[in-house]
Amino acid sequence: MTDASTNLTDDDDAGAVAPWWTSAVVYQIYPRSFADANGDGIGDLAGIRSKLDYLAELGVDVIWLSPVYPSPQHDNGYDIRDYEDIDPVFGDLAEFDRLLADAHDRGIRIVMDLVVNHTSDEHAWFAESRSSTHNPKRDWYWWRKPLADGTPPNSWTSAFSGPAWTLDETTGEYYLHLFAKQQPDLNWENPEVRRAVYAMMRRWLDRGVDGFRMDVINLIAKQVHLIDGEDRGSGLGFTMGPQIHDFLQEMHREVFAGRDGRSLTVGEMPGVSIDDAVLFTDPARAEVDMVFQFEHVSLDSGSHKFDAIPLDFVALKTNLARWQTGLAERGWNSLYLNNHDQPRLVSRFGNDSKYRVESATLWALVLHLHRGTPYIYQGEEIGMTNVRFESIEHYRDIESLNHYREAVEEFDQAPSSVLAGVHARGRDNARTPMQWDDTENAGFTSGTPWIALNPNYRDINAEADRASGSSMFDFYRRLIALRHENDTVALGEFELLDPSHPTLYAFTRRSATETLAVVANVSDEPFDGDLPVDIGAAELVLGNYGVAGDSPLRPWEARLYRL
Repeated sequence: MTDASTNLTDDDDAGAVAPWWTSAVVYQIYPRSFADANGDGIGDLAGIRSKLDYLAELGVDVIWLSPVYPSPQHDNGYDIRDYEDIDPVFGDLAEFDRLLADAHDRGIRIVMDLVVNHTSDEHAWFAESRSSTHNPKRDWYWWRKPLADGTPPNSWTSAFSGPAWTLDETTGEYYLHLFAKQQPDLNWENPEVRRAVYAMMRRWLDRGVDGFRMDVINLIAKQVHLIDGEDRGSGLGFTMGPQIHDFLQEMHREVFAGRDGRSLTVGEMPGVSIDDAVLFTDPARAEVDMVFQFEHVSLDSGSHKFDAIPLDFVALKTNLARWQTGLAERGWNSLYLNNHDQPRLVSRFGNDSKYRVESATLWALVLHLHRGTPYIYQGEEIGMTNVRFESIEHYRDIESLNHYREAVEEFDQAPSSVLAGVHARGRDNARTPMQWDDTENAGFTSGTPWIALNPNYRDINAEADRASGSSMFDFYRRLIALRHENDTVALGEFELLDPSHPTLYAFTRRSATETLAVVANVSDEPFDGDLPVDIGAAELVLGNYGVAGDSPLRPWEARLYRL
């Protein structure tokens, strides 16, 4: 793959004032599926430590760890029993400290997943809360009496199917859970809850953790009138109250203020708009550094998540460009196309068979050349694909299992059509074990994996990729180096070109010293039209084919030029 990234120009003035994370790249690890050191079939912290040199060679700046706290694992760790410890399945606090120290020795920060919209129903706080209506922690969660007809306070539904309220027999009242019934929502209106959460966060930072990715953090602020008022809520209970800004500003004052600015705060926020994101990420407001939003990964869903429809490519690039423009003056974007909750990007947005390498590296170049902080999900850098298990029994994700059960048993849908939706959108697409080599179990474990491997690991694995003449790992390494070395990549102005073209993704990045242009052919067919930029005298900085061809662009070809 062509690489002419030497002699790139730096914009020192811009770089001098920009936060460190504007030129950083984050690598997300889903610990259960990354590397298993003790042979129990489940990834662990020691396994992650064993792969730190791999990540250091890739060049990433930050590791985002999905939850490793003690958990009953109803939602694979996003139901936390204890915020102050490590689940024994992953190791212990001593092993965590070793991981943290070894990562820091390599110049890599570690960001923890913070899940404080809800706890596990096995958390000590909830055990006290549910024990009695008079318990001091009763108001740490959302409890309501049944309505006169015995039904819940409103008709909100859970994100994981079914009602968002569960009746607890101990006191005869309902508790709120926007996700699984084993994940009761904390009541952030209670200042005691907030103080307890902030104290926990400070203890992790004092331990050396470098920040938090905050799970569904905007949902901590409920629209209370939809619970207790005359206007009872219905549908999915993802309603964000205006007090969210007060909560996040208070969190910043109580947790992050006065520290040295090295922490990273990322807010996952379903349903937020660009205007919302500007407020959340405006540095002057001191809330969070960046947000995860979901607009661009919702464009190929119909009536619900598992209703996969063809992607409208023009709508996708238009949406991404709209967020680029909307956060150009204030705020900051998180750049991602897959993670632990989303299908593999090459299967969703590319061609994961004939043009797997080309389409995966096209999207890598396109995404990393946007303005924002790129997030790489484990295995993305070697082109891992979706999995198609033949039976629902092979799946482990609570969202997929609940959807399948509800669709088949309650709505009498054909099992084959429901399974097709799980194939396309299920979260286990991202959660099959990391494919390290072509040995048994892909080098992930010496035991029996907690979830079956993708059968294609014999051909698609890190060892094979590194040995190939078109290594995707090496391509990602070059992209990461570009962001480190060139301020135009990190901070330059974004402009989408030819926005209505059905297969061409083209845009420029401009700074005071240079203009960079990306042209990408998102198609199985060659591009034979006119490009919206003159590349006749341009310098090819990076391309995803071995050499630049005579035709404008080959199938799934992407090029970065300096004009």
